Amino acid sequence: MALDGAFLHCIASELSPLIGSRIDKIYQPTRDSLVLSFRAKGGAVRVLFSACADAARVHITKESVENPPQPPMFCMLLRKHLSGGKLEAVEQDGLERILRLRIRCTNELGDSVLLSLVTEIMGRCSNIILINETGRIIDSIRRVDEDISRVRLVLPGMEYLAPPREDRICLLDTDRDEIRSRLSALTDGALAKTLIRVFEGISPIVAREWEFYTGRGEALSFPLSDAHMDRLIFAISQTQEILQNGGASYTTLRTKEGQLKDFSFLHIAQYGALMISAEYETASETLDAFFAQRDKYTRLKQRANDLFRFLASTSERISKRLANQKEELLACDSMELDRRRGDLLSANLYRIQRGDSVAKVEDFYEESMPLVEIPLDVRLTPPQNAQNYYKKYQKACTAKKKLTTLIENGEQELTYIDSVFDALTRAECESDIAQLRLELTEQGYLRVNRKAPKPPKSLPPMEFCSSDGYRILVGRNNHQNDQLTLKIAEKLDFWLHTQSVHGAHVIVRCNGETPPDSTLEEAAMLAAFYSKGRDSAQVAVDYCLDKFVKKPQGARPGMVIYTNYQTAFVTPDAALADRLRVE
Repeated sequence: MALDGAFLHCIASELSPLIGSRIDKIYQPTRDSLVLSFRAKGGAVRVLFSACADAARVHITKESVENPPQPPMFCMLLRKHLSGGKLEAVEQDGLERILRLRIRCTNELGDSVLLSLVTEIMGRCSNIILINETGRIIDSIRRVDEDISRVRLVLPGMEYLAPPREDRICLLDTDRDEIRSRLSALTDGALAKTLIRVFEGISPIVAREWEFYTGRGEALSFPLSDAHMDRLIFAISQTQEILQNGGASYTTLRTKEGQLKDFSFLHIAQYGALMISAEYETASETLDAFFAQRDKYTRLKQRANDLFRFLASTSERISKRLANQKEELLACDSMELDRRRGDLLSANLYRIQRGDSVAKVEDFYEESMPLVEIPLDVRLTPPQNAQNYYKKYQKACTAKKKLTTLIENGEQELTYIDSVFDALTRAECESDIAQLRLELTEQGYLRVNRKAPKPPKSLPPMEFCSSDGYRILVGRNNHQNDQLTLKIAEKLDFWLHTQSVHGAHVIVRCNGETPPDSTLEEAAMLAAFYSKGRDSAQVAVDYCLDKFVKKPQGARPGMVIYTNYQTAFVTPDAALADRLRVE
């Protein structure tokens, strides 16, 4: 699913109308991405540049991104050099995965200079580089020194050298006869893999689509028959026509479970009914749809990385402690044996001599009264040995009571930590993360940082509208779950929560009415989607009237008990959540 040079050519065509517009704002939402806002005729246009290893790309974006409170150094450098700059050219060398934006700017002395912002889309080696008018690097979003690469250094002050261009066929400037000549000379190799090596800027999905059309679904290898060669040349010519004159069919592919797998500028037929395709009008819309949700999750994960580590280590520590306590509790099961031994010794004191190491007595607890051997401490008298077994029994009884309480509290604590972890994985913005930090601080897990800035105001519960017009509210975290269930909801509102799985509290506002089954089903799907079971095929969701939900005294945030409930089995649906959500 890497962005290939052919798709980048489509992106460059979409950026060309921005030539002549000026850079208004510059942001750096994450360590590896930039957003440049251009003042265009139709209003502001935001262009996203990403050097992320598995999502490197450039495209116009309509997604709103949350920026850090303090801009990174590279962002401040770009603001210094590029703010107010005028875009003069958008260039791509053939179908190489390198896009160069030439920007006319004014330097500190007031002179006009032509700077270049180069985006290299090369997997783990992707980079965004600012180059001055003499071709030297001002800085890059990723500096590459000798410890990283000895082949090509990317450091401030060095001359910028583009990666060498390989001798491959470029569909932009090669005719049909030359393509046929090059392909006819090939004598071996799997068709799709060979095509990737022969053609510039072609991704595996495009090469496989050519092979699929050529062999009608059959895997082929070089050399090809005349019929297969004609079909291959036709497929390549169709793609060449799209790149030269437009008419692309921008497509994303997702599994039936909803997982996005690939995208292309061609209509993809090779997967048949195994994949669900969606078409978009522009290349930028395609990339926005494909990467937006994953990028959002990545940004939040970077900002909440310390919380993820803390919660994981805390959960592991509690689990180890519970395992040790349960082992100790199992050891307490021998306490009845110690009591019986004490009783047997007390009843047979007259038969035991001081210094005996073993007492052989009849076990009157058994009907057959078998002869049993009881180990003795030779340093103690017979009565002291009996009392020693009674002490072990009392100690085990006390330990069992305390261990039972400790295990119960530990399991509740582990459940709470897991619920916070689940809420963190579902966090949608910086405010959600800040509220979880505040919750952990109030519960004593994090220290109070008096120097930290005031956390952002908590967002209201997520709101949805069912197909029947009923409001559905979904909590964002444990504190909001409590507030939603215990304060906001009315007694006759419906309350929903996943069974035995951490998740959000869901309230259906009924206004004294009984909602139709379709509304309850949609609310159950939302409860399943905003839970730990969102990736499951089927999730059990309990629902009841809110008046049957209570919070035990001293319970942790988000923990409630409920009665008079029914259970529905539903499948989480991301598309439904997007469709019903009220912004």
